[in-house]
Amino acid sequence: MSSAGRYDSYIICTSPRSGSTLLCDLLANTGIAGKPESYFHKPSIESWLAHHNLASGDTIPERRALELIFNAAVSAGTSGTGIFGLRLQWPSLDFFAKKLAVLHPQPRGDKQRLNAAFGTVAFIHLTRVDKVDQAVSLVKAEQTGLWHRAADGSELERLSPPQAPVYDTARIAACFNEVTQSDQNWVQWFAREQIDTLRVTYEALAADPAETLGHLLAYLKLDSRAAVDVVPGVMKLADETSQNWVERFREEKSNNAG
Repeated sequence: MSSAGRYDSYIICTSPRSGSTLLCDLLANTGIAGKPESYFHKPSIESWLAHHNLASGDTIPERRALELIFNAAVSAGTSGTGIFGLRLQWPSLDFFAKKLAVLHPQPRGDKQRLNAAFGTVAFIHLTRVDKVDQAVSLVKAEQTGLWHRAADGSELERLSPPQAPVYDTARIAACFNEVTQSDQNWVQWFAREQIDTLRVTYEALAADPAETLGHLLAYLKLDSRAAVDVVPGVMKLADETSQNWVERFREEKSNNAG
């Protein structure tokens, strides 16, 4: 458990293309804020076990499998720093919360179960104010297969073979609605669980990573000076194509509204 008012853990509550990879990289590189990642991303115990190189769940009871998974996640996400970091996308929450209830059936509510699993938890709501930018970024990543570049320009995360992006009004609109709804869902969940959050925006993070990181470290009751020398390890992917798509979609949206 925490001492002197410090947090044992923190959860970055977010949605795709909100700058979470950049933020997780910055936090990990401070050397004092754990190693936040999506340890519970896919809705599958088998995928959680595989992520941590654990034995198949077919050979052990579900609750024991969950104990092994959560212990492994905490160890990896703490990385010897004394604080556990977790990134949680809205679509991952439902399955995660159900399995959390299997592991900790006595506490009532998600917040109490999270505290039972991870100690005293701080909640960060990472959001992107410009949802059109976010939707365009998501569609481009889906189409091109490239989700992140390292600071030196090399590919950091590719999920499918390269292909040229093609403007798709319907898909951008669907993603716009999806990321907007995800944000609203998080806000409703925070209210239901009576959770206080620190709100961090993609826009502030992209404009001044060091200042945003320092503010976040201070919120976590960690040494904000650790942010000074941290250099972003992720390159921004937005380009002229992105800007053209944003402008085109806004114009179409405006015309349809009129």
